[in-house]
Amino acid sequence: MLLTDIKHALSFNPSRPAYARGWPLAGTRPEAVHWLPFAGGLVTHGFDAALDGCFAFDNETPAHLFYAAPFELASRLVTNGEMMAFIADKGYQRPELWLSMGWEWVQEGSHRLPLYWRQDDQGRYSHFTLQGVVEPDVHTPVCHLSYFEADAFARWPGARLPTEQEWELAARNLLPASGARDARGAPGTRGNFVENHAFHPLPLQQVVSGGPAQMYGDVWEWTQSNYNPYPGYRPLEGLVGEYNGKFMCNQFVLRGGSCATPQSHIRASYRNFFPPDARWQFSGLRLARDAA
Repeated sequence: MLLTDIKHALSFNPSRPAYARGWPLAGTRPEAVHWLPFAGGLVTHGFDAALDGCFAFDNETPAHLFYAAPFELASRLVTNGEMMAFIADKGYQRPELWLSMGWEWVQEGSHRLPLYWRQDDQGRYSHFTLQGVVEPDVHTPVCHLSYFEADAFARWPGARLPTEQEWELAARNLLPASGARDARGAPGTRGNFVENHAFHPLPLQQVVSGGPAQMYGDVWEWTQSNYNPYPGYRPLEGLVGEYNGKFMCNQFVLRGGSCATPQSHIRASYRNFFPPDARWQFSGLRLARDAA
């Protein structure tokens, strides 16, 4: 989280300085969203040492059975261009799209753009990044959204946020059957993590055959799941047990890691959590919907 703190601090500097130099980070190209079906059923949810490695925090345990209804997941993350379309359609000014608390948040904070974004009198966008102030690339995943913004955006096209159980089920479909680790030692995860030194989400570079892309790295993905204990949860003994258990109130779960996350820190069972108005993290979203 150090890079997110650095970015937030630098954003208050009037000169809006760059932490790194290397923009543009990657070539961009449009990639249409496809809906990927998942049958659901009775599945095991939570930390699995055979697939996730030898370490887990207490809030990832115990593994338990969970019934998932059939659902569909978007093949990629929501992009800056799609957020621009939401803004142009007056998404921040339409109360029917927002949760009640979210609409209060919009009104009280006069929110009309994602965090670090600006729009000039000609309607041109810019946003502050660790690479300095740049024009948002329309094909790059949007980030620094609150849960309220992610939820409202998902409602706009008639979709929703995935549950954390749906996200984990889809992510496990990407793991090698043996639980094999990649070259960096992370169990079955590949993506744009802090080791890439991009320090910003990257546009989709290649489509994952048979599965959703960008499940790991780039942005933390908001889910609609409240941050609650799993059935049979017991906090660890000592001070470490206070890190997770005491925050199980008024928080929502995010999954997958971001461009500021070490790759070895992430696994399919990892649960991040923030209050619904938090935006300083590299947080974005992926759409989900019930199976037709």
